Amino acid sequence: MSEVPLEARPLRRLYRYGLAYSGRLLVGLLFGIIGGGSVFGLLKNLGDVTDSAFDFATGSLRSLLVTSVGLIVFFTLRGIGHYFSIYFINWVGFKVVEDLRRECFGKLQKLQLSFYSRHSSGELISRVTNDTTQVQHAVSGVVADIAQQPFALIAALGYMLYTDWVLAVLSLVVFPICIAPVVIFGRKVRKYSKQSQEHLSDLSSVLQENVSGVRVVKAFGMEVYEEEKFNRENRKVFGRLIKIVLARNVNQPLMEIVSALGIVSVLVYVYLHRMTYGEFISFAAALALMYHPAKMLGKVHMEIQKAMGSAERIFMLLDEPVEVTEPTNGVGLDEPVRELRFENVSFSYGDGPVLNQIDLRIESGEKVALVGSSGSGKSTLASLVPRFYDPTHGRVTLNGIDLKAFSFQGLRTQIALVTQDTFLFNDSIANNIAYGQADVDPDRIEDAARRANAHEFILEMSEGYQTLVGERGGRLSGGQRQRLAIARAIYRDAPILILDEATSALDNESERLVQSAINEMMKGRTSIVIAHRLSTIQHADRILVLKEGRIVEQGTHDALLAQSGVYRYLYDLQFANTTRM
Repeated sequence: MSEVPLEARPLRRLYRYGLAYSGRLLVGLLFGIIGGGSVFGLLKNLGDVTDSAFDFATGSLRSLLVTSVGLIVFFTLRGIGHYFSIYFINWVGFKVVEDLRRECFGKLQKLQLSFYSRHSSGELISRVTNDTTQVQHAVSGVVADIAQQPFALIAALGYMLYTDWVLAVLSLVVFPICIAPVVIFGRKVRKYSKQSQEHLSDLSSVLQENVSGVRVVKAFGMEVYEEEKFNRENRKVFGRLIKIVLARNVNQPLMEIVSALGIVSVLVYVYLHRMTYGEFISFAAALALMYHPAKMLGKVHMEIQKAMGSAERIFMLLDEPVEVTEPTNGVGLDEPVRELRFENVSFSYGDGPVLNQIDLRIESGEKVALVGSSGSGKSTLASLVPRFYDPTHGRVTLNGIDLKAFSFQGLRTQIALVTQDTFLFNDSIANNIAYGQADVDPDRIEDAARRANAHEFILEMSEGYQTLVGERGGRLSGGQRQRLAIARAIYRDAPILILDEATSALDNESERLVQSAINEMMKGRTSIVIAHRLSTIQHADRILVLKEGRIVEQGTHDALLAQSGVYRYLYDLQFANTTRM
């Protein structure tokens, strides 16, 4: 089997998506044949009705009415065919785009966190929205043209040959001139279209970043700089779009020239061969009706090339390998958590080891704190537990079972996570607290909020627990957002807690209130706490000190202070900073 050319692969893949709705495609094609094929009868009746109307010597009213009825019938068939062909084929086009967007979004849910660190959110949003819209135009518009225009073209050409084949050949002799530029400039359209979508992704990224970081922009007086950056990307998009317009429409003037030459040729021929008025009108109408489908089919190649640039970007996303995969027959944990174990675990993002030969056993109910300088591997180590990443070497087990054997749902329902980068959805406070839970119990929500010391400020909100928090919780302060995140973890009631700088966004008073709730929440639960403020983990059962991806010290707070090692250095450094403040 011969290899499919690289540039044809996106088109073939799109074709397979359309085949899922082959029934509607066939119906749309059938109506396209009816609408396009009716052109032959329409032209034949147009000539007859014209001759009947202008034959004042021998013509009759009856003949005129009969031919007029035929003309109405064929116009009706053409209109019905066009309407239903457009409907069914556009339905398929919209459905294909719906499927592509669903698959893209589903793929985004499966991809590992490292993928998101390599791609901006604006770029990914552009692929799911803008690129799929470009494909939609191709699938709907191109297929609709293919379903109708060839048959209209064939019918018009057939009638011209039927009427006078010599004149037909004379009219079309210069037609092939249009084919070469369509192919040549079609490739340019594909190139420029892909570039324009890439620039549009960059534009979306700049916009999304600016909106998200508007406080920082204003605080540093960078409004003009941001405007210049946006305008620079905006100009790039404009430049590529203009090139697409030039490349797509280069065949238009050629078609106009061809039509003019054809019309002149017809007029000269009519004069020399004394055609009847009806024959001339119907032949001229056939030439005119042939021009539109020929022009549309000339654009089909351009539209396909334009869409292929977007399709390539979509399929690049869909073909992105998933590094952290869910087992086909993943199990759940139907017993209490006994131990969490890291067995000779190493991990790398690709540039060098982040974790190096970690051997660690955390018993049920144990409170383990991870400390170390930035980049020492604390957050990466914690991220292996919910399988945000998989170890490069070694394995992580829960109750002796490799985490890779669990389904994502079976594993992650055992874990509650609170990070320093608190994220709240643009939903009600209640739904944010109960996020990820099948049962939404108002009493449990309120209890979780009380334990996180959030109940009082929630009652002060305009609609209490039904208040919308805004995008990323923008209507709340940093401390309020953090307390809601802690309430969410309390509501989840999971046996394993991961607290990644969970009190970093709180002021001293809020930290005091929340820390007591955290301490209460951790009782009887296996807890992994990443802390910058060492004062918050002094009562941990065990403190692990990481340096360059290795556990270099471990013990209780007092024991580590007595060793005068890395932990003592970090503690003295922080204590000294606190004293100076």
